[in-house]
Amino acid sequence: MSRFIRLLFGRRARRRWLHLIIGGALAMPYVFVGQLVVGPATHSRYVFIDLTLQLLSFAVGLPLAALTSVLFPLTRPMEAGAVRWLCGVDGDRLADGPARTRGAKGRTAAWFTLHLGFGGIIAGMSLAVPPFAAFLVAMPVIEWLGDSELELPGALDHAWVVALAPVAGVASLVALAGCAAVAGALLARWAPALLGPTHEDRLAAAEARAADLAVRNRLARELHDSVGHALSAVTLQASAARRVLDTDVEFVREALAAIEDTTRRTVGELDAVLGVLRDGDAPGTAPAPTLAADLGSLLRRTRAGGLRVTATVDADPEALPPVLSREAYRIVQEGLSNALKHAGDQVTVTLRIAVADEHLEITVDNPLEHTPACRPGGGHGLRGIADRARLLGGTTQAGAAQGVWRLSVRLPMKGPA
Repeated sequence: MSRFIRLLFGRRARRRWLHLIIGGALAMPYVFVGQLVVGPATHSRYVFIDLTLQLLSFAVGLPLAALTSVLFPLTRPMEAGAVRWLCGVDGDRLADGPARTRGAKGRTAAWFTLHLGFGGIIAGMSLAVPPFAAFLVAMPVIEWLGDSELELPGALDHAWVVALAPVAGVASLVALAGCAAVAGALLARWAPALLGPTHEDRLAAAEARAADLAVRNRLARELHDSVGHALSAVTLQASAARRVLDTDVEFVREALAAIEDTTRRTVGELDAVLGVLRDGDAPGTAPAPTLAADLGSLLRRTRAGGLRVTATVDADPEALPPVLSREAYRIVQEGLSNALKHAGDQVTVTLRIAVADEHLEITVDNPLEHTPACRPGGGHGLRGIADRARLLGGTTQAGAAQGVWRLSVRLPMKGPA
């Protein structure tokens, strides 16, 4: 019994009833337009009080509602929002965007017609049935008073009819609730089929998710490369300065200057990356570092930490395409960062940048006994380098070669950047 009452008068039933009432309210302008058509067509001056003409006006207005939903594509997201909130339908089963294709517009028109049709009927019943039910429930009291001026129909003169009137009144209210519950359940069941995403909508959503994932992956790479390198460099620079604090003041001064420069540049890069993540904020204005503009300072900051770096540049960084120069800088930065983390300051790291066969070749070597073993939670650096190279149409190799640990990257000068 409690389940039956919950189905008719529970929270979900009440919300769906409200959804139907909204549909009836939306149907009223179309009914008024239908009356303007039905009145002259039937030569009647009493359209407003004739139930048959009212139903005819309603039937004329529904096609106009369907046409409206076709002309205004935003009908689908507005209806989907109402269904998601009031009918208890999972939002993933409904489309968020406007109807664009012919099929989607047709299904939206069918849904809008059903919503306004069911809503108009239930709204009309909700206006008419409660007063009638209240009259029937009060019938015994009216009859008992006896001196009421209300003239009752002849059928109500029978005592048994008057006695059963309250039952009929309550039954009519239950019937109204049952009709609203059935209509609401039918609309909730049909909503995913009529307002659900089409194949094109799913494809567009998948492309949007892929684009968002690509942006997030790129931001993750930028943060990993810039911040990770900065932290490794600053750690080694501070460690080296601490060891020679009492013996080599000039080196300490250079290390502190390098720490200052590294942190200042990294804060600028971090602001540029995080600016993309802030809703409504413009990206940071710090330019992305490139080989042409920043290779020298990168090597200087790395050497300030005590790491010995031998660099050979057989290419003109100024002649590189901007995208290639930017990504190559990040690859060199990550290669040196790996050497900083795993080789320390007791070895010499060899960096070579050259152009061969219309490819930019980047090689970073350090002695094999200082192989960059993967640490717990690590391994993202080499993966990020491989991702950057792949996006540029290049290749990456990393591993032992000729007694050294070698990172070798080959990038086309003209590729799918």
